[in-house]
Amino acid sequence: MFVDEVEIFVKGGRGGDGCVSFRREKYVPKGGPDGGDGGDGGSVILVAQEGVDSLAALAHRKHWIAEDGERGGPALCHGRSGNDLILTVPPGTLVFDKTHNLLLKDLSRPGDRVVVARGGKGGKGNAAFKSPTNRAPREATPGTEGEARHLRLELRLIADVGLVGKPNAGKSTLLSRMTRARPKVANYPFTTKHPHLGRVVLDMERSFVMADIPGLIEGAHRGAGLGHEFLRHIQRSGILVHLVEPEPYDGTDPITTYRNIRFELEKFDPGLITRPEIVVVTKADLPSAERVRQELQNILQKPVLKISAVTGENLNVLAETIWQTLTDQRSAQSATFPKIPIG
Repeated sequence: MFVDEVEIFVKGGRGGDGCVSFRREKYVPKGGPDGGDGGDGGSVILVAQEGVDSLAALAHRKHWIAEDGERGGPALCHGRSGNDLILTVPPGTLVFDKTHNLLLKDLSRPGDRVVVARGGKGGKGNAAFKSPTNRAPREATPGTEGEARHLRLELRLIADVGLVGKPNAGKSTLLSRMTRARPKVANYPFTTKHPHLGRVVLDMERSFVMADIPGLIEGAHRGAGLGHEFLRHIQRSGILVHLVEPEPYDGTDPITTYRNIRFELEKFDPGLITRPEIVVVTKADLPSAERVRQELQNILQKPVLKISAVTGENLNVLAETIWQTLTDQRSAQSATFPKIPIG
């Protein structure tokens, strides 16, 4: 089950209470205070882990509470601290404080972590209060409560390439042919109901991650179809591959369809239409595919590819074009932030 947004309650463990105790030993008439401190409560920590691709593991349970610290003991025994509660999430997870609608952390890379609820501090035992003027203190402090928060976790998949297009444009078929991902493929619209990720391997040293996003329709930026729910996943894609079906299932004009999809992307996030875009006409075996490709190429004034995910026509050309575009994009980004010479 794919889950890309959950709301949970997290709470750090309570600190253990300090102990009031006095040393009582034979032949030691003045043992003095020996109450130990309480242990600290455990914290709740979110960690981005590679290989985790959904928030489904957190969806079945709404309350996550770390372990409490143990009470201090006699003979200056320190109470055991509570274990931290580690929750793993996919890279690309945004962590929001739901109450204040505040972004706490963007766990964008594997290994990123954030403490979302710190454990309470353990209380002091009476041994901590002894002094020359107070040799037999009978006071200890209780442990403090751990932090508590309502969180909203929002996943935005991180991919080098995002496939966009109308429902039934061939995105899932293309992903299944170029990667080991196995999204559902069928001859009807909205077959894809959640994003899929796959890695395209060109050779031993070159590979990239491709994301298949559910099809977009007119009004997607306002929530029509499945678009609004998953458009945010495109925001993490480095480049876009726009698939255009030459003969849409609903009989619409493919050129108009292309423009409508671009309009929806712009309305959702104006930055999306500034991303590098590779335009591809799918289903090359259809008679109208070449005509549509030429029309788009004339309008856009840039090369437009024509492929067939079924027969494999030009899939290697598409993979190389994507790699070259990614390489150019990374080079441009590196040039934007030049290295400062040392010495």
